[in-house]
Formats: sequence, C-alpha cells, structure tokens
Amino acid sequence: MAVPSTSPIVQAHALGKQVISPEGDLVILDNVSFDVAPGEAIAVVGASGSGKSTLLGLLAGLDTPTHGSVTLDGQVLGELDEDGRAALRSQRVGFVFQSFQLLPSLTALENTMLPLELAESGDARVMATEVLDRVGLKDRIHHYPNQLSGGEQQRVAIARAFAANPKILFADEPTGNLDQKTGDRIIELLFSMNRERGTTLILVTHDLALAKHCDKILELEAGRLAKS
Repeated sequence: MAVPSTSPIVQAHALGKQVISPEGDLVILDNVSFDVAPGEAIAVVGASGSGKSTLLGLLAGLDTPTHGSVTLDGQVLGELDEDGRAALRSQRVGFVFQSFQLLPSLTALENTMLPLELAESGDARVMATEVLDRVGLKDRIHHYPNQLSGGEQQRVAIARAFAANPKILFADEPTGNLDQKTGDRIIELLFSMNRERGTTLILVTHDLALAKHCDKILELEAGRLAKS
C-alpha cells in the first residue's frame, strides 16, 4: 500500500511583496513563511490592508513576489513562466471569489464546465451536471447568472471550483457579498465538499467565526505574520 505524502502541498518561504508608490516603496508583505499540509484547511485573517489578498494571489501564482518563493504541490512557482503557472492552476487549483466571477453570457452549466474544458476533460457536461446537483442546483443549470440569487451564484462558483477535482482550493472572502443566513449555508456547503474531496483549503476572511472552521489560523498584521 502506498504511504500518503507528508510533504507540504503549499510552502511560502520568506515571501515579500513591494510596490512603488508616490511616497516611495510600499511593503505589502514582509518575510512571510509557513507550510500547509495536504488536506489541511487554513484561514488567513487580518485587518483590511494587511496583505491577505496579496498573499493569496502569490500562493496561487496570480502574482509574483518581490522576494522569497512559493512551492505549490512540489513545483516552485518562480521556475515557471506565466503560461506554466496558468497550466499548473488549471490542473491543480480551484478558486472561489467574493464577487462570484461568473461569466454573464454563460449558463450555470456552461460556467461550471469551463475548468473541465480547459483541462480537456472528455465528459465535461456530465461532470459539471453532477457537481451542480451536489450543490443543490439541479433545476437551475440552464439559468444565467442574472437569473440567480447571490447565494445561487456562489453555489455555481463553488461547483465550478470543485468540478475538476483540484488538489488546492483558494477562497477569497467567499461570503463577503452575502447576507448572514445565506453566507452560513455557503460556508457549510464549502467545508462539506472540501471534506468529501480531501481538498486543501486556503481561505482569506475577515470573519473570525468563519476562520474557526479551519484547522489553523494565520494572522497578518501590516504584511507580517503575527501568529500561526
């Protein structure tokens, strides 16, 4: 029997990000290091402007650090060009955003099929239909985003994120545009599917109650890791 890997699936090493502003160099992240084990759920918390979303973008390879490195499922992102990072994301990463990020001209089914088609899955329609059924939208698959409530749109986004069975899921304030009751249902769904599929979850949130659902909390203060 194969022994499960105990190597971290995500590693941030001395990660830093600076940008040039009219007042001079602005440090957004400063010397951030941590590991994430396979299947672990991590919450990144902190005040607005503490660097949470910047950190998530660096971990996912959507942005490049000023210094330091990110290793994602054994691959050092700095060794890849933009196309290489995009290919890695399409194969191993799912995303859930605060603003849903659904394409308005596509139905719920078509939005969910997108990552499967990018991964060249032959049965994209069947797989997308199954995951939409799992999130409770079996009767809404042919509706467009503007025909769905905010909670339903986020369910489509969750279905799309899990459709290609990613190893790692990044979620950025996934309940930020939802009311409390709807947000609670979305979080219950997100964590339920995460457990079912054994996905590694990295969640950015300002909501400490939500963060407590995770195995570990990382707190950023002015770009530095305060505690873990």
